[in-house]
Amino acid sequence: MYSVGIAYLLWLVSGCGALGFHRFYLGKIPTGILWMCTGGLGMIGAVYDFFTLPGQVREANIRNALFNHPRYRHGSPLWRYVNDGDARVVKEKETVERVILKLAKENKGILTASEVALGANISMDEAKKNLDTLVSKGFAEIRVRKSGTLVYTLPELMDTDSPLEDF
Repeated sequence: MYSVGIAYLLWLVSGCGALGFHRFYLGKIPTGILWMCTGGLGMIGAVYDFFTLPGQVREANIRNALFNHPRYRHGSPLWRYVNDGDARVVKEKETVERVILKLAKENKGILTASEVALGANISMDEAKKNLDTLVSKGFAEIRVRKSGTLVYTLPELMDTDSPLEDF
């Protein structure tokens, strides 16, 4: 956990923020280098940091807690910042599987790869791969509508399969 007191001490020791030691401490390496090379952006950035340092420390502590959280896997966080008015809120990202289940429930157990791609904000290839994984595990089935459209069905969430024919 980062400390506001230590951040202010480093701000003071670095020439009232001109050398950017406090930014290095908070993990803001690129702007720390910028502060060091420009004298805290001509002291304007250093003065700005004086007034915003508690918020920067709070944000660094949140970032540190999230990156050390067990749900942060393989460099792909399941968290995101959401700007909710003036406050920043940390919300958990939904997994693709959860998006698929929600869409399937809304669509009475029937979905297409394009619906999943739109709902989960992923590529069509990734959506198809995720749906095919559910098929291979036995949670979903591939069917064809009478119109010839390829759809994935989750039988547990289906009301009826009357508009479909087996593939």
